[in-house]
Amino acid sequence: MPAGVTIAVDAMSGDHGAVVAVPASLSVLAGTPGLEILLVGRRAELEPLLQNAHGLDRCRIVEASEVVGMDERPQDALRRKKDSSMRVAVNLVKRGEAAACVSAGNTGALLATARFVLGMIPGIDRPAIVSAIPAAHGHTLMLDLGANPDCTSEHLLQFALMGSVLASDLHGSARPRVGLLNIGEEAIKGTAALREAHQRLAAAPVNYVGFVEGDDIFSGDVDVVVTDGFSGNVALKTMEGVARLITSIMREEFTRDALRKFGALMASPALNALKARLDPRAYNGASMVGLGGVVIKSHGGADEVAFANSVRVAMLEVQKGVPAQIARLLERASSVSGGTQPPAGQ
Repeated sequence: MPAGVTIAVDAMSGDHGAVVAVPASLSVLAGTPGLEILLVGRRAELEPLLQNAHGLDRCRIVEASEVVGMDERPQDALRRKKDSSMRVAVNLVKRGEAAACVSAGNTGALLATARFVLGMIPGIDRPAIVSAIPAAHGHTLMLDLGANPDCTSEHLLQFALMGSVLASDLHGSARPRVGLLNIGEEAIKGTAALREAHQRLAAAPVNYVGFVEGDDIFSGDVDVVVTDGFSGNVALKTMEGVARLITSIMREEFTRDALRKFGALMASPALNALKARLDPRAYNGASMVGLGGVVIKSHGGADEVAFANSVRVAMLEVQKGVPAQIARLLERASSVSGGTQPPAGQ
């Protein structure tokens, strides 16, 4: 990673606040020589967590007197808490003192704050939440996951362009396959907005493979799945619920009697590998793409391992210059109906 990259960490927000954010950030700091961390929050609560920590020459506290609650209305957080750890962290990105912001706080408040402070990339109407989903080939990127319940065909087109950049730059897909989530693969199915987006994506500078259904998210046949925030969030929460159900059933069945416990012991290498592949902590760190800066949303209940991964996602987006890459692709797609040429490698 290039030297001098600075990440602002909202250390007070989320279900666990500083007791998770601080040690997680320090663990990434210790393993990344080129990284600097700005811990944003109440000094009195942060300083005790820095005792005897390594790498403190590359870590400092930025005072913020307020904290945005997880159930606080976004408009209230934006208007009334201008010295919150969330707002101060985003302000650091705006002023160029940090290259990215990481927060486990209130999603709506973070979106509203980041959009107000950082603005949008020219050509993007709304920010979208994107995250990796475990799949047969490793993972699938999916967006939007909750920021925009109602979307026009233009919004879906923009999400596809941004998702393609992320899949290419962050995950090494040379020619990311982009699919549009629908209730069927036939061109006649879906809402008017979906059908219109389908036509526009066919002419866009992305590797569009057409409509995909819910099971295609995991199939390995697509690298990016585009959808509105309502459907995306429902799908994500359903996946999380199914994962918990499977884990619960497996634990119950493997501990039912002595013979099954022995079977679990014999199968432990495979079970451990399965656990590692499906561990949600490895996928923590959702990108809020479309903003005029890098903002990463950690799960509110993230532990140290999961929060540390969100910091690494921020580092990678900074290294790859994701906002600038999105802006360049948008320039090439500014006249979709006019037949723009696809970018190199697509």
